[in-house]
Amino acid sequence: MFPPSTRHPARVQPIPAPKHSLSIGLVLAAAVIAAGLVIRFVPGVTTAELAAVEDFSRNHSPVLTGVALVLNVLFGPVSGGLMVTATTLYLLLIKHSRPGAALFAATVASGWLTCQLFKVVIGRIRPDPALLFDPLVPEPVSNSFPSGHTSLAVALTLALFLLVRGTRWAKPVLIAGALTAVVVAWSRVYIGAHYPLDVVASFPATIAAVLIMAGIWNRHAPALGAALRSRPATPPQ
Repeated sequence: MFPPSTRHPARVQPIPAPKHSLSIGLVLAAAVIAAGLVIRFVPGVTTAELAAVEDFSRNHSPVLTGVALVLNVLFGPVSGGLMVTATTLYLLLIKHSRPGAALFAATVASGWLTCQLFKVVIGRIRPDPALLFDPLVPEPVSNSFPSGHTSLAVALTLALFLLVRGTRWAKPVLIAGALTAVVVAWSRVYIGAHYPLDVVASFPATIAAVLIMAGIWNRHAPALGAALRSRPATPPQ
């Protein structure tokens, strides 16, 4: 499923992305920011979304609540960081794939961590738990747009897809990852941590960040990898 094991530095390949992925990513990121500011400041938008969050809050069921709470932990900062670290170390130490480890870590980091930048720029506050009938996981007052949990799910999907592209696993990984990201997005609204448009925005926001990363990678990573491969090995002491 993952790149084959090798103890020799592998050639760094360009990421299959649109020709102008850097420019496309920047334009998409700007569109997400513009949409976020409109959502935040146009009267009535938040009120309408809060009604949807309240409707979820009044219609919890034991099974769905269990699923949502598991996803809340699994795609949270601690578990997410452990998943990314473990997979990166597996690619690096077990599969001996430095390019694969670098690509996986860069893809997830760009998509997940850039979410925090969007949050700061937009500055939309989470739904107030005091206004909800049954807030399952009351969040502290913090920025809400876009959803970090959803961004992590999308970023993991893209990272795994890039690793297995061109293999029989590519399509199943993409489909399973997309479905998982949608369920995670639903769970964030279900537990009352986000407005619906917060989770919707996580998809283009994450894709924008990964496109920007891909543009930078394709410009610099192959040349850097070639330089490292041509560097003479250090002679034994």
